[in-house]
Amino acid sequence: MTKAQIVAKISNDLGLEKSEVLATVESFMNEIKESLESGNNVYLRGFGSFVIKTRAEKIGRNILKNTSIKIPAHNIPSFKPSKVFAEGVKNKVKVK
Repeated sequence: MTKAQIVAKISNDLGLEKSEVLATVESFMNEIKESLESGNNVYLRGFGSFVIKTRAEKIGRNILKNTSIKIPAHNIPSFKPSKVFAEGVKNKVKVK
């Protein structure tokens, strides 16, 4: 599902203009991004958590040059679904 499809669905469900819904969705995503960029996690009860994970320093390989390279420690954004969310997906989505 794309952002445009989400906006269209919410617009139809709530009877709001697509431009209003798009502005709301964009603002929501921007707030999550800014919060994570400032080092704060975002917790949405019943949905999940957007958290910052720290990856440790490690040694990687450049297979083209057959050399080892040092990958420094860094932070990455991550999403952890709530138990209710995860159980819903587990029970309702069929294995292909």
